Amino acid sequence: MSDVLFDERDGRDGRRIGIATLHAPKTLNGLSLTMASLLDTQLRAWADDDAIAVVVLQGAGDKAFCAGGDLHGLYRSMVDYREAGGGEITRNAYASEFFSTEYRLDYRIHTYAKPILCWGHGIVMGGGIGLMAGASHRVVTERSKLAFPEITVGLYPDVGGSWLLSRVPDRGGMFLALTGAPLGAGDAIHAGLADHFIPENAHPEVMNALSNANWSSSASANHDKLTAVLRSIEQPVSPGPLQAHAALIREVCGNERLDDIVGAIDAIQDDDTWLQNARTALLAGAPGSARLGFELQRRASTLSLADTFRLEYIVSLHCAAHGDFAEGIRALLIDKDRQPRWNPATLAEATSSWAESFFNAPFIAEAHLLADLGSQPESYA
Repeated sequence: MSDVLFDERDGRDGRRIGIATLHAPKTLNGLSLTMASLLDTQLRAWADDDAIAVVVLQGAGDKAFCAGGDLHGLYRSMVDYREAGGGEITRNAYASEFFSTEYRLDYRIHTYAKPILCWGHGIVMGGGIGLMAGASHRVVTERSKLAFPEITVGLYPDVGGSWLLSRVPDRGGMFLALTGAPLGAGDAIHAGLADHFIPENAHPEVMNALSNANWSSSASANHDKLTAVLRSIEQPVSPGPLQAHAALIREVCGNERLDDIVGAIDAIQDDDTWLQNARTALLAGAPGSARLGFELQRRASTLSLADTFRLEYIVSLHCAAHGDFAEGIRALLIDKDRQPRWNPATLAEATSSWAESFFNAPFIAEAHLLADLGSQPESYA
């Protein structure tokens, strides 16, 4: 059975709802290269199908929408690349194809003309946020848990995360990138990563409402219709710790230097569990990841979404070639010793100068695999 299931549900007056279900519950619907390719192909087909009024993106099982990308496949490709002597970062063919396919898919979702409802239940992390963030209508439930935990595996918040997090209120995006702190439904909406809170058991009600809605041939009208449907079912949601500690986070992350931000987070005296877990994750995480996340957010704050994806693609290939990414996956998922040997080992070594090499493209702009992103209007970026 395919790792992505596609279905079409009849609506009224000949209109249909396209449903894409990530179907790899044993890996918490982790996004593989095959899954990304299947999704991208189907989204293009539905975009050209006049009968499809709205698309639903969801995950199988009750634990996760999508817990991230294919770390095992990327690890194997990084080991093979290094055993073959390394060289140009594009020589890791799997990583090159995986990141370009994933980012192209994410960008397509961000700029899709038809409305996309993403049902972000359960765990939504890393690559899962990449899929969810660009959807026009993003639902979270009482069990949603969103996070960019890449600092724990030697990467950084990619999949457009540099662009997304640079826009979180009160410098919250910097805090989330450095700590991997999880967000519940209320904080996800506050951070701009979700739109509607709907209890998980209301999923059948939502799907029935979609089938009974009066869809039209106008994508704009269908966006408004989907908004109305979800607002008729959504419920109020309480704020979470990101909002409760907004003033503190704004203060500690308001420094201009990364070293000062990290020092301020380390010095937090509040005994709140969420804050203390965030502090612990930062101090145990890869210093190089902290530096890259910091530098990328600074750059992405003035970039278009398309340019952000192009920049992240280059940085991600460098991470796969000579960064801490392989070591982080080894420690967490392969040997499971949870004792990563980070290089650089300290923030003092992970300087801005050290990070510069990660932004060097080994090809001219026209040869970039994502060179054509942005050739169409960024409808919802």
